[in-house]
Amino acid sequence: MATFEVSAHMTVRPGQLEGFKKQAAECIRITREQDTHTLRYDWFLSSDGECEVREAYTGPEGLIEHNRNILAARMTPAQVAEAQRLAREWEAAHPSPPRDRLAE
Repeated sequence: MATFEVSAHMTVRPGQLEGFKKQAAECIRITREQDTHTLRYDWFLSSDGECEVREAYTGPEGLIEHNRNILAARMTPAQVAEAQRLAREWEAAHPSPPRDRLAE
């Protein structure tokens, strides 16, 4: 099975470690509860504020789903509705070519 992997490195600003830990815990909770294509979502945090996140998904669609879940949890219902409206407008203005034409 092919996987799609992402790795990120961050440095937490001085004085922000506890807030960062709370946000990381919330991201982990959302991932466990909502993601369906996530194979790995590991956070490594050192005492000096260095953080590395390693993620693996069943494919690119897994990362898209994950990002959608995280963003939706951090947005108000009005912001989600506005984002959905904008996405519909963009899709209407930029239609995808039919699938059979992609093979040509």
